[in-house]
Amino acid sequence: MSETTYHVTGMTCQHCVASVTEEVGALDGVTEVKVDLPTGAVTVVGSAEETAVRAAVEEAGYELVS
Repeated sequence: MSETTYHVTGMTCQHCVASVTEEVGALDGVTEVKVDLPTGAVTVVGSAEETAVRAAVEEAGYELVS
C-alpha cells in the first residue's frame, strides 16, 4: 500500500474535512484518508491516481495544489 500526501486549499472546518474525506475515500483503491485541517495536508493510503484524487477534491469544492 502506498501513502501519498497532497495539499488542499480552502478547507476551514470539520465539514470541509468530512466532505474531502468522503469524496476521496470513495475512490477505487483508497483504503484510508487522513486530513490535517490546520496544514491542509490530505494523506491518501491506497492506489488512487493523482488525477482521480484531484477530481474528488474538486468535486468536494476544494483545490489540490501541487
